[in-house]
Amino acid sequence: MPITNSHPFLSIITPSLNQGKYLEEAIQSVKIQNYPAYEHIIVDGGSQDETLAILEKYANDPSLRWISEPDYGQSNALNKGFQMAKGDFIGWLNADDRYAPGCFHIVSVFLQSHPEVDVVYGDYCFIDKLGKTISLRLEIDFDPFILRFLHVLYIPSTATFFRRRIFDNGHYLREDFHYAMDYEFFLRLSLQGYKFAHIRQHLADFRWHGLNKSSLAPHKQWQEQERALQELDPLFSKIKNPIQYKILRYLFLNLARAKRTWLKLLRGSYWRKLCP
Repeated sequence: MPITNSHPFLSIITPSLNQGKYLEEAIQSVKIQNYPAYEHIIVDGGSQDETLAILEKYANDPSLRWISEPDYGQSNALNKGFQMAKGDFIGWLNADDRYAPGCFHIVSVFLQSHPEVDVVYGDYCFIDKLGKTISLRLEIDFDPFILRFLHVLYIPSTATFFRRRIFDNGHYLREDFHYAMDYEFFLRLSLQGYKFAHIRQHLADFRWHGLNKSSLAPHKQWQEQERALQELDPLFSKIKNPIQYKILRYLFLNLARAKRTWLKLLRGSYWRKLCP
């Protein structure tokens, strides 16, 4: 993939609430990209830990903007950031995650080379609360069938970037979704014809530390995912008979699971022990 001399402006949005122990690592992972045209917008929900002290350290950094005020949850915070963003491409980095070195250049070159692509995502590492690598997650290329029916969200928000036109067209996160807002957003964009692409490179690190939403309330996450499918999917939104719904849902779930397993086997990508 050739490197160009053009550097489209990137906006990175970080929602934050009492994640001060990880926030500076997230900030530094943006700064070490050595990318000349970016802004980092941190939308804090009124943290009571060391977050504000950390943000104050960057008061003279023109590339970092932040606000701290009560909000209505992560989706609301992200939407504030998306509305503030000035970038051609926009990334979503949670306060406890981090970017891999070189991520911005990889994404910039790819999106310039593929103007038809609206959403791009990459591979990522799982890290623990101390930042130690657990494993590398090599994901599958985009498959709308698997996205719709499996509910194993293989598009990691922390390694995903959006073209500005998505937000210019009025697409934002649903603020009544608190556990599966990313799934609902990706499903909605996919069903409306936006084009997704996968970069087979390590772009970011996702931190497991016991307080992740997916760890604390997996049943609520599943309920919201299922609700999104029922509201958005052209097939399942029309099924009124609960028995018929359960039978078809079970069938499509297992077809999607089998397809994902096969695709990951083809790539040899279930797990690797260490990231590069």
